[in-house]
Amino acid sequence: MPAEAGSTWYFIFPWLVAVAGSIAALVFAWRFFQTMMQAPEGNERMREIAGYVRTAANAYLWQQYKVVAGFFVIIFILLAIAAFGLEVQSKWVPFAFLTGGFFSGLAGWCGMKTATWASSRTAEAAKNSLNQGLQVAFRSGAVMGLTVVGLGLLDICMWFAILYWVIGWFGYTMTLEQITVTMLCFGMGASSQALFARVGGGIYTKGADVGADLVGKVEAGIPEDDPRNPAVIADNVGDNVGDVAGMGA
Repeated sequence: MPAEAGSTWYFIFPWLVAVAGSIAALVFAWRFFQTMMQAPEGNERMREIAGYVRTAANAYLWQQYKVVAGFFVIIFILLAIAAFGLEVQSKWVPFAFLTGGFFSGLAGWCGMKTATWASSRTAEAAKNSLNQGLQVAFRSGAVMGLTVVGLGLLDICMWFAILYWVIGWFGYTMTLEQITVTMLCFGMGASSQALFARVGGGIYTKGADVGADLVGKVEAGIPEDDPRNPAVIADNVGDNVGDVAGMGA
C-alpha cells in the first residue's frame, strides 16, 4: 500500500463497484450473444454466403494480429530496457502496455465474430418485421460495446489491485502517482492496437469497396453488393474487419 494513502478501505468500495460494473457488462454481453445465436440463420444460400464472409474475416484478422504481435514485442523490449536497464520508469509499465493491447485486440475480435454470426440472422429476422431485425442487430452491436467497456474496466481494476494492494503484501510500495502513470500505459497499449486495427482495416475496407464497385458496376454492369460479384465477399469482409473490429479495438 502506498505510504501516502492512509487506509486501503478508502478505495475498496469504489473498486468493488468498478469490478461489479465490468463483470455485469461482460455478463450482459454474453447473454446478448447467446440470444443472437438462438435466432434462425436463414436459408442455405444465406448461410453459405455468411460462412464465406466469416472465414475470410477470420483469416484477415489472424494475419493482422500476427503483424501487430511483432510490433508489441518490439515495444515491450524497448520499454523493458527503459524500466529494468535505465530505470527511468516503473518496472510494471511494459506489462501494462502488453495487457492493454491484448484486451483491445480481444474486444475487437469478439465484436467481429459477433458481427459475422449476426449478419444473416439479422436479414432473416427482417423478413418477419423490421422490429425483429432491429432487435437482432441492436443486441449484436451491444455485445461489442459491452465487451469493450467490460474488458477495459476489468483490466484497469486488475492493475489497480496489483499495484495498490498485491505488491504491498511482498513489501513493495508505490505512490498513487506511480500507479496512475503505470495504468495510463494500459491505455497506450490499447490505443496502439486500435491504431493498427482501425487504420489497417480501414485501408483494406476501402480497397475492397472500390475494387468491388469498379468491377461490378463499371465492367460487369451489375448492381452494388450483388452476390454474383465475387469481390462483394471481400467488400463485406472489409466492413467487418475495418468498421467492426477496428472500431471495437
